[in-house]
Amino acid sequence: MMPKPKCLESHGWARGWITQVHRFGSHWIRTVAPFRNIRAGLEVGFREGSSKALPAALRDMARGDVPRAAYDFPPLMFIARPFLAASLCAWIVLNPRQAQAQTAEATPQAPESEASPLEEASGAPLSLEQAVALATERNEAVLAAMQRAEAADARVARARAFFFPELSLTGTYTRRLRESVRQVEGQPVVIQQLNALGATATARVALFDARGFPLYRAARLEGEAAELDAREARRLVAFEAADAFLTTLGNQQVYEAALRRLDFARQSLQDAQARAEAGLASTNDVTRAELEVANAEVQLSSARGSADTSRIELGFLLVSPVEGPLASPEPMLREAARPAEPLSALGQGAEERRLDILSTRLRVQAQEAAAKEPLARLFPSLGLTGQYRFTNEAGLAGRRGDGFVSVDLSWTLFDGGERYAERRERVALARAAELEATARTRRVGVDIQRARVELLTAQAALRQSDLAAAQARKNAEETGILYRQGLSTALAVADASLRLFEAEVAAARARYALGVSLLNLRAAVGLDPLGKEP
Repeated sequence: MMPKPKCLESHGWARGWITQVHRFGSHWIRTVAPFRNIRAGLEVGFREGSSKALPAALRDMARGDVPRAAYDFPPLMFIARPFLAASLCAWIVLNPRQAQAQTAEATPQAPESEASPLEEASGAPLSLEQAVALATERNEAVLAAMQRAEAADARVARARAFFFPELSLTGTYTRRLRESVRQVEGQPVVIQQLNALGATATARVALFDARGFPLYRAARLEGEAAELDAREARRLVAFEAADAFLTTLGNQQVYEAALRRLDFARQSLQDAQARAEAGLASTNDVTRAELEVANAEVQLSSARGSADTSRIELGFLLVSPVEGPLASPEPMLREAARPAEPLSALGQGAEERRLDILSTRLRVQAQEAAAKEPLARLFPSLGLTGQYRFTNEAGLAGRRGDGFVSVDLSWTLFDGGERYAERRERVALARAAELEATARTRRVGVDIQRARVELLTAQAALRQSDLAAAQARKNAEETGILYRQGLSTALAVADASLRLFEAEVAAARARYALGVSLLNLRAAVGLDPLGKEP
């Protein structure tokens, strides 16, 4: 067996194809005499062990500068060298992905930074505005939509090229076995040169073709629709990031409520132990307090997992790990708590701001423009062609250059009914798109009404949740005082702690659910998460 090349460990791009040569050709190199020269040359590079030694060894081998022991069959080296070069070049051309994959496997990848757990969050707080900006700049959905808009713009340029002339140049070289010479008036004239050169320049322009106008209009409208789709994708990703931001904040508040419940349970356990040691309460109170501490710890672990998971999901949307704490969007929450605007004021101008509605309308117009293209085939097309040819064979005419200009007229009088069939198809598709656009436009008013109802419901739920949390907090404090005075039981203390935790969780979720309701209302009226026009 051939030794494994040491230089492969440090060689980058060449490792893939060298490994294939090493594996695939080891048997031939070992058994067939003409390949012993190749093996000796490769081993020279392998023994060097550096990234520069192997290419140098291959060059030496190609020149024939290999150790004298390798010259078992000197005449065959002339055959082996081109065979090896052709094999290596063919393998590199036909298997580029495999070579790159082998290089990538050995290249150490830098570990991606992970989102910091909630307890380890440090650094500057991340605001809602920063989260939205990161998502709209880095998220792949936005970048993909931008590329689709770029592709649509390229299609517009391709449709525009229909109206411009085409210019082509062609050059030829012909090697003949012999010249062709004729005698004309006693003078030798070369009809065909031994080395013939020729060049042709052709220009063509469509003077009139009715198909180009509807096709260009359809492509232009599709390009404008794709641009609006890219902006709409950016807006939707911004709403996804804002929604995830508020969800993460809500889970963070639940985690903090679980911490307070655990602190309260531990304080109750200390009180129970003190009363039991003083003989003022039974050991069952201590057991009940210990059970409450265990339940609080379980709830804390669950809340911590939910908070960390939401931070990971938020980092995925932002394409950046969330390492610091999140700043509460107080201005937006205060705006969400205000009385909702009348429905008529909310719906004013919503259809003109909704980018998806505008894009749908443009696509309907593009379908209608494309439906006119089959009818344009009823008209003839007129074109102008000019050509000039140059050659070093003057021939009998004695001219090395010649050219012409022609005007061509093409008119398809009957195509079997194909254009009329395409016309009906495209008209039907345009009408279907128009109906879908009408339904989507009607849906705007429904979305606004629904979002407004959700906002009003969330405002009422928040008021009730805040009131319930305040009462539960007061109840927990009073129950603790009564227990320390011997006027209450450990069961009542545990119940008060549980009710306080549930009330705080409900208040936290209602607070950020109110923010999500405001986001839904802004999305329905065509604004971005920050309340601005996109």
